[in-house]
Amino acid sequence: MIKRKPKWLLKKVFFSQQKDVEISLKDIGIHTVCQEAMCPNMSECFSKKLATFMILGSICTRACTYCSVDTGKPSGIDEKEPQKVADAVHSLGLRHVVITSVTRDDLADGGAEQFVRCVKAIKEMDESITVELLVPDLRYNVEALNAVANCGAEIVGHNIETVPRLYSVRKGANYELSLGVLESLKAANSKLKTKSALMLGLGESQEEIRETLQDLLDIECTLLTMGQYLAPSKVHTEVVEYIEPKKFEEYGQMASDMGFEFVKSSPYTRSSYMAHEYFEER
Repeated sequence: MIKRKPKWLLKKVFFSQQKDVEISLKDIGIHTVCQEAMCPNMSECFSKKLATFMILGSICTRACTYCSVDTGKPSGIDEKEPQKVADAVHSLGLRHVVITSVTRDDLADGGAEQFVRCVKAIKEMDESITVELLVPDLRYNVEALNAVANCGAEIVGHNIETVPRLYSVRKGANYELSLGVLESLKAANSKLKTKSALMLGLGESQEEIRETLQDLLDIECTLLTMGQYLAPSKVHTEVVEYIEPKKFEEYGQMASDMGFEFVKSSPYTRSSYMAHEYFEER
């Protein structure tokens, strides 16, 4: 049985401004995770000319039961994509850029080289623009992780997504190995800020959340987002609980008290939601 969304999850949509950004991105030929993953914040972010770019195509090689991104056999790599990303950054006037990708298990480096090339294209255009990457596990390839950690991005994130007990929703992933991705990134570049995210409402307990947050802090991951899981369709993993905004505030305070440097925690928070605020709040 699908649970009815509570009133705090009924979000205002800004259609007119959203269309302008959609047209601009379509003309350039760039994907966004906002569109591909049906992010509930899309109209809000597009109205502010914010977007999270999704590179390496729109077809994922995995089929996680919580995600709406299409799965299947991806096509080749678009060699012009790094310049397209830079063009989109210029078109939107972004000062902080977030780039993610589908998982590409068909590539030996998981797509790491394309991330590096995108960062280079942006920095060559304007070195003062800050860049945040949200990477898949890159097939746990140490050389690939080292390359991404040292490519010039100020922040690199990898989402832990949920607590160990519920990791079956992440097809092809492993909790300890996902922690290892973040640990490897930090080990490769001690100056790098690492970031992760949890989606809540899958049936996790507060103690399980606390233990997972401590695991992140133990590997020096100090930037965190927590948001409500929303099932994209009837065939995806069901929502177990809609968590009230006040509880998200409590979880956010708990994370801050534990030692996280930057925390965003609310029902609509997503990995890259208002990501630029980290640099504004320092």
